[in-house]
Amino acid sequence: MHKEHHYTLTINWTGNTGTGTTHATHYERSHILSVAGKPDILCSSDPAFRGDKTKYNPEDLFLASVAECHMLWYLHMCADAGVVVVDYTDNPTGIMVEASEEGRGRFTEVTLNPLVVVTEESMIEKANAMHDKAREMCFISNSCNFPIGHKPVSGVKK
Repeated sequence: MHKEHHYTLTINWTGNTGTGTTHATHYERSHILSVAGKPDILCSSDPAFRGDKTKYNPEDLFLASVAECHMLWYLHMCADAGVVVVDYTDNPTGIMVEASEEGRGRFTEVTLNPLVVVTEESMIEKANAMHDKAREMCFISNSCNFPIGHKPVSGVKK
């Protein structure tokens, strides 16, 4: 049996400075991402593409989606396996390459760098192994056409 999950949101461009898109330098890339019942997220493009560096850009949100999905599956897998995680921090990195003169590009790599704290030293090996299982289950990773690696570091709460 297969289940479908549907998602909707609204993107509202707020960057019209009065002349619309009369020229590439005459408008801002600012926009608001809205999902019903949730706080809005102020967005723009990456500063390399005339964006506002103080706002989230699609590349930030993409990298966050990969890392969040992995973390949520990881925590679920650990709970099922009896691995007690008490802290999880990730500092993921991603590489996007502009592959043409027109500016077309794509992500070629994402590396997750989770720092995991468990309650007992005997759980560390299993905690590290759960990252492979989480990667296999992650909806976002399974939707990508490039490798997603991880370099986990696990320790014990002191």
